[in-house]
Amino acid sequence: MSEAQAPAAPGTIRVLIVDDQMMVREGFSVLLGAMPGIEVVGEAVDGRQAVARARALRPDVVLMDIRMPELNGIEATREIVAADPDAKVLVLTTFDLDEYVYQALRAGASGFLLKDASARQLAEGVRVVAGGEALLAPAVTKRLIAEFSKLSGTSGPAAARHPATLAQLGDLTDRETEVLVLIAQGLSNGEIAAHLVVAESTIKTHVSRVLVKLGLRDRTQAAVFAYEARLVVPG
Repeated sequence: MSEAQAPAAPGTIRVLIVDDQMMVREGFSVLLGAMPGIEVVGEAVDGRQAVARARALRPDVVLMDIRMPELNGIEATREIVAADPDAKVLVLTTFDLDEYVYQALRAGASGFLLKDASARQLAEGVRVVAGGEALLAPAVTKRLIAEFSKLSGTSGPAAARHPATLAQLGDLTDRETEVLVLIAQGLSNGEIAAHLVVAESTIKTHVSRVLVKLGLRDRTQAAVFAYEARLVVPG
């Protein structure tokens, strides 16, 4: 697919597909191309090409495979997010408990999706991530992060991993800390609002303040941090 693309229609979500298997790329391209409001603007066969095409195409969402030659999806995600903090990377994986997915989330990915997802799930995942939400399935977030925490050996002192961020933990109000814990448990803004009996707009404000105070880029990093800081114990 050429990098020379006509401008997408206003409101259209522009997607870059990254996978070293041609059949996977073509399959996702066909599925997403048939969905309203979504346009596949490019493809990449490895992480190095993904970084270059993300820089050139500025897609709204990057569908990123993890195991690839040249540069794996974890490092590619890290480079893409470092170059563009607003970049949204959706990790593709074969197994739902893949330790590399956790590493990708820590590198800045906004969520993950199984490769055998249906067309509807794929499109919904792209839309959710493009809209600024994080992990795609709040109901399984707690199990997912907990398992990845153990698989990735994150049981050591959290201060060694986030010294600056942990120093700022005390800046959170009691309510903001409570919201952070609920994020880590996989609740959406609406679910947190219902749990705390407040307006959803109030929760959005709390979430924004938590991210700013802790220097985190999105809800995914907030969830990971909450586990690593032992605000929520894996298990």
